[in-house]
Amino acid sequence: MNAIFIILTGAAVVLFCIIRLKLHAAISLMLAALVTALLTSPELLLDYAQQSGMTEDQARAFSEIPIGKRLATAFGNTSAKIGILIALASIIGTALMRSGAADRIIRGLLNLFGQKNSSMALLSGSFTLAIPVFFDTVFYLMIPLVKSLSVRDPKKFSLYLMAVIAGGVMAHSLIPPTPGPLFVAEEMGIDLGIMIIGGLIVGIVTITAGYLYALWANRKWDLPMRDTPDISIKELEQYAARPTSDLPHLGLSLLPILLPLFLITGNTLSNAFLSKQNLAYKILTTLGEANIALFVGAILSMFLLWKQLVEKTNFQRYITEALTSAAMIILITSAGGAFGQMLQQTGIGGQIEGLAAQYQLALLPMAFLITAVVRSAQGSATVAMVTAMGVMSGVIGTDLAFHPVYLALAIGCGSKIFAWMNDSGFWIVTKMSGMEVQETIRHFSILMTVMALAGLFAVMLFSVLLPFS
Repeated sequence: MNAIFIILTGAAVVLFCIIRLKLHAAISLMLAALVTALLTSPELLLDYAQQSGMTEDQARAFSEIPIGKRLATAFGNTSAKIGILIALASIIGTALMRSGAADRIIRGLLNLFGQKNSSMALLSGSFTLAIPVFFDTVFYLMIPLVKSLSVRDPKKFSLYLMAVIAGGVMAHSLIPPTPGPLFVAEEMGIDLGIMIIGGLIVGIVTITAGYLYALWANRKWDLPMRDTPDISIKELEQYAARPTSDLPHLGLSLLPILLPLFLITGNTLSNAFLSKQNLAYKILTTLGEANIALFVGAILSMFLLWKQLVEKTNFQRYITEALTSAAMIILITSAGGAFGQMLQQTGIGGQIEGLAAQYQLALLPMAFLITAVVRSAQGSATVAMVTAMGVMSGVIGTDLAFHPVYLALAIGCGSKIFAWMNDSGFWIVTKMSGMEVQETIRHFSILMTVMALAGLFAVMLFSVLLPFS
C-alpha cells in the first residue's frame, strides 16, 4: 500500500477521533498509530529499515517485529526523550508559581522593560535562550512567567504565549549547535560561524513576522487563560496581589531557571571547545545534560517552595499536583511520538526523494518544500532536515549561484511548517497552556507557518542580493 495513502488515512483517523468523536487525545493518537501500523506492509517496513542503514538481516528482523511491540517501542522511545524533562519542568513551574517566584520575576521584568514592552521581552528572551537549548525546555521554563504576567492583563495571554513560541521555535532549526542545523552545516561543509550568522539574521526576520502575526491574532481571537491541573487562575490572582516584600528575592527566584540554562549551554560549549580530558568538560557534560540540569533546577525550586510556604503540609500536595499534570502531558506526547514513528516507518522519506527526482524545481523552494512535506508527514523537524539533506545531497559540490548556507537555511525554515497532531511539541503547548486543539492550530501551527514562509522569502531575497558565491 502506498505510504502517502497510509499517512492520509492515519491523519484522517486522528482528526475524526479528536474533532468528531471527542475522544481523548492520547486514545485518538494511539488509534491512529495502530491503524497506520496495520496498514504498513512488511515490504514497506523492510524498505524503511534499509533506508535507515540497517543490514539486510537487521532489516528483515525489523520487518517481522509484531505491531504491538513496534507501538510500545515507539511510545517508549518518545517517553525516554521527554518524560523526565516534562516531570521535572512541571515541578519547577509549579514551585515557581506556588512560591511566588514566578510573580517576582514578572515584577522584575516589568520594572526593567515596562508593561508595554513585556511581550518583546518574552520574544527576545525566548529566542536567545533557544539557541543552545531545545524549544521544549525553554517553553517549559517560560510558561509559568507567561501565566503570571497574563494575570495582570488577561487580554494579552495569547500575545505573551505566542511571543514565547515565536522566539523559541526557529532557533531550533536555524542556529547551531542544535542538532538539525549542525548536521546540515557539517554535511554541506558550511563553516559554523557562517551558519550561526546566517541563522541569526534569518531568525530575526522570522520572529519579527511571527510577532506581527501574534499581534494580529491577539486582536482577532480571544484566547482565555484557563485553569490547568497544576494551578488555577484564582490562585494565580492571589499570588499577584501579594506585596513584593512577601515574595522571594529576585536572584533566588531566577536561579531554578537560569542555572539549568547555564549548565545546558555550558555542556554545548564544552563539547565544541574543550578537550575530553579537561575537568571542566567532565563536570559540564555531566551536570549539563538536560535531564540532570533540570533535576538541579527542580531541587532548587522545591527548596524555594518549602522556604516560602507558611503551611508546610501543602508541600506534598503541590508536588503531587505537578506530577499529576505532567503524567497526562507525558502520556499524550508519547502517544503522539508513537504515531509519528509509525508514519516514519511507512518509508515516506524514500517516496519524497522519488518525487523530488521527477520534478526539477528551483533549488531553494525545492529544499523548503521537501523538508516541509516530511515535517508535516512525520512530525520531527530534525528528521525532516536530515531527510531533505539526503535528497539535496546531489547538488552539494556543484556550482551554485549562491552560498550553500542559503540552501541550509531554506531546509531549516521548511522544517517549521505547520506543526500538528503527530508532533509531541504540539501537545506540550496545548496542554501546558490550557488550549483546545483548534486554538493550538491558530496560535501555534499557523504562527509557525507564517514564520517558515517569511524565512523562505528572506533566504531567497538574500541569495539574490548577497549571493557570496
